[in-house]
Amino acid sequence: METVAAKRRKPASGRPSDQGATGAPRPLPAGDTFYTPGASRLRREIERRSAVPLVWLHNAPRLLLPAVMGVVLIAGLVLAGLAGAVLLVLLAAFFGWLAFLTWPRLRGGERIMRVAAVAVLLGLGLLQSGLF
Repeated sequence: METVAAKRRKPASGRPSDQGATGAPRPLPAGDTFYTPGASRLRREIERRSAVPLVWLHNAPRLLLPAVMGVVLIAGLVLAGLAGAVLLVLLAAFFGWLAFLTWPRLRGGERIMRVAAVAVLLGLGLLQSGLF
């Protein structure tokens, strides 16, 4: 049976904490490779170049990415003209990059939602640019 002190050290989610008292990074997910087996040369190259940013994002504080994406989305919607359009297109590019990397593991509905999210952001960027 666990002691009260041992229970307090566990996070509420039941998972090990993101970073312990030593500040050590979270362990990577289980698996032997970052790369998609049997992938084309283009996909292998994109996955290879994406490995370092993905590890950085994995080790960043959990709320950093959603907070930054929220700020960029709101700023893109609030700022008129080219500045807002650029922010929305950058956000669409980020979502597109993540969708590309996860594409082989996604099912039909998940793929449709990824494409729809990128399309909506690009459409909002076009509207924000003032071209339409």
